[in-house]
Amino acid sequence: MSNTKVLLEGFAFLEGPRWRDGKLWFSDFYAHRVLAMDPGGQTESICEVPHQPSGLGWLPDGRMLVVSMTDRRVLRLEADGLVEHADLSSLATFHCNDMVVDGQGRAYVGNFGSDLAAGGMPKPAALILVTPDGDARIVAEDLLFPNGSVITADGNTLIVGESFGARMTAFDIAPDGSLSNRRLWAQLEAAIPDGCCIDAEDALWIASPPTREILRVREGGETTHRLSTDQMAIACALGGEDRRTLYVLTAPSVEGSECEAARSARIESLEVEVPGVGLP
Repeated sequence: MSNTKVLLEGFAFLEGPRWRDGKLWFSDFYAHRVLAMDPGGQTESICEVPHQPSGLGWLPDGRMLVVSMTDRRVLRLEADGLVEHADLSSLATFHCNDMVVDGQGRAYVGNFGSDLAAGGMPKPAALILVTPDGDARIVAEDLLFPNGSVITADGNTLIVGESFGARMTAFDIAPDGSLSNRRLWAQLEAAIPDGCCIDAEDALWIASPPTREILRVREGGETTHRLSTDQMAIACALGGEDRRTLYVLTAPSVEGSECEAARSARIESLEVEVPGVGLP
């Protein structure tokens, strides 16, 4: 039985939840849309992304960045629509996916590494840094599907989930955005990390799709909470007025045609004790 309550359903496949300006922002990537939901459950369509949206973030001036997955770009939402912010096709070895954007507007973007849906073998992939002016470079290599990422409240540490390594990996963030001091933050037990968020005790809430659960994990690997979901838990975010509402995005499958046919992806939620901090 799920530990969450269903707020909205009827989506194809949801990713990239972000709390900003009193709303939950998210991507429905098989429907090619970015949307926002207010606390009353009303949604609005923000933009359409033909090549599948995923990770979301914002520049310091409030312009939104969105990952365009299958053409491996980061787009920027201007007043007259989406424009290219950065082309990552020469750096990403397969579809781009999740992204975290820091307070200076620097975006860290992961990718699948290989064509897994076509039966490709998992291959190490890079984490790409995109500067606020759109320059891109690799800042970490040999990650086993770099997926959900967070930046700590002090802005000094980036933690990225390696889905095929079943672990969370941490880096120090240099003043120029470079990453160093790579280290194991937590090895997960019987879980595969996807989207995640961080709370005021520096613990991570982590979605684990194949095990249909969300976990709260401390550095070193202690799991303080392990909560089940009826569907695959894809990603999560801490939001609400006091950032104590844990929003969980769930779906029955990750396969595109199934998700498009079923339209049963959901936004679910539960209240937690420790508020969210940091980014996203």
